Amino acid sequence: MSEDTTADPEDQFVPAFAEAPLGAALGSVAAAMSAIGTASIGALMLLIVADVIGRNLLDLPITGVSEIAARTVVAIVFLQVPAAILQRRLTRADFLVRRIGRSSPAAVSVLEIVFCLTGAVVFALVVWASWPKFVSAWQTAEFFGVQGVWTIPTWPFRAITVLGAGTAVLAALYRVTREIEEVKATQ
Repeated sequence: MSEDTTADPEDQFVPAFAEAPLGAALGSVAAAMSAIGTASIGALMLLIVADVIGRNLLDLPITGVSEIAARTVVAIVFLQVPAAILQRRLTRADFLVRRIGRSSPAAVSVLEIVFCLTGAVVFALVVWASWPKFVSAWQTAEFFGVQGVWTIPTWPFRAITVLGAGTAVLAALYRVTREIEEVKATQ
């Protein structure tokens, strides 16, 4: 990092390609997925507002909004989880981590390693459970909605779950390697 950069290294989850090619690629993919998730939040908000206005003012509800919202919320989570892992921004008891960090930064790194390994296992199980459902949805042209009124295929949403969980596994394992490097550096 150059001296004219004021960003906290902890906030930089995409390392320079020269420093860590795998980390740079993974961070870029996670950042792109997170950006798509953020744009999806905005699009979902606009869709819901349009439905509320159409429903209450024009007596013209938008068909399928509740189905789209239900699937999109899950997709948004899986799109944004990898970046949250890389940024150390998943839900945690920060007050406890800070307290432990004051007395032993290495202990915080060990906690992060355990946390990330657990996350990698959990997300690997999500991939394992979701893959057959994705394949089935793709092969059978599964859809949700009311046939003849409004339908949408389920495979894109199932694919996002598999992609997001798979990327989360890689992000968690990458964080483990970074934490191990930090532990070695403090010894």
